[in-house]
Amino acid sequence: MVKNRAFLKWAGGKYNLIEDINKSLPNQGRLVEPFLGAGSVFLNSEFDDYLLNDINSDLINLYKLLQENPEDYIQESRKLFSEEYNDKDRYYDIRAQFNNTTDTFKRSVFFLYMNRHGYNGLCRYNLKGGYNVPFGRYKKPYFPEKELWFFAEKSQKATFTNNCFRTTFASAKKGDVIYCDPPYAPLSPTASFTSYSGQGFKLKDQEELATLAEESSNNGIPVIISNHDLDLTRRLYKKAELTEIQVKRTISQKAGKRLKVNELIALF
Repeated sequence: MVKNRAFLKWAGGKYNLIEDINKSLPNQGRLVEPFLGAGSVFLNSEFDDYLLNDINSDLINLYKLLQENPEDYIQESRKLFSEEYNDKDRYYDIRAQFNNTTDTFKRSVFFLYMNRHGYNGLCRYNLKGGYNVPFGRYKKPYFPEKELWFFAEKSQKATFTNNCFRTTFASAKKGDVIYCDPPYAPLSPTASFTSYSGQGFKLKDQEELATLAEESSNNGIPVIISNHDLDLTRRLYKKAELTEIQVKRTISQKAGKRLKVNELIALF
C-alpha cells in the first residue's frame, strides 16, 4: 500500500499507525471522523463517502477552500515559501496579520505558512483565540504541493463540518463507521495538553466520548478510538476490543525522557 502524507505537520498525526488503524476499520460505506486533525486516516482509507469534522474552524475553512478552489489556494500559498519569508520578523508579521483578520482565504494561506514555518509543527492558540506558536528556524520549509493536490482531489468525496464531537456522533447513521482521534489523555499530571482549538479536552469529555462510542455501537454503528494505553483509557474502553501498539511518544521536551509508550486502538 502506498501511503499518502498529510500536507500539514501535525502533533500526534496517525501516518505511522495507518496500517494498524485500517485493520480495525470495518469496510463500510461512509467514514465519519469527529476529530479530523491533519486527516491521515481519511487520506489512507477507501470509503465511498466521508463526513469529516474538526472543532478548529481555521482547519475546516482551509480544507473547504482546498476542496472548492485548489488552484488559487495553492498558487497564493506558494508565494510565502521562499527564502524571503523564511525569516523570524516576517513570520511574526504574518502571525499578527493572521490574528487580526477574519478573511477566510487570507487566514487559510497564513495557516499553512505558519504550520510549516512555526516551531515543531504545533498548532496552538491562547485563551483569547490568538495563534501563538513561535518561529521554527527551519533551513528550507517544504511546500507540500503534491500533498495539497492529493487532498483536494480526495476531498471531492468528503463533507467538512466545524462542530463539537457530540454533534458529529449525532449525525452518524447505520452503514457508517466512526474513527476518533481525540486529544489524548495525558501520560502524567505534568503532561497537560493545551488544545489546538483554544478549548481544553477534559476528563469528562474523554468519558463522554467513551459513552457515545458504546451507544453508537449498540445502535449498529462501529466506533474506533485511538488513545494512550493507560489505566484510565482501559477503564473507559472496557467494553471495547482493545489492540496494543508500541509507538514513540514524547512525555517531555527533554530528549532523554522520550519513552516508548503503548497506544490503544479500541473497537466498539
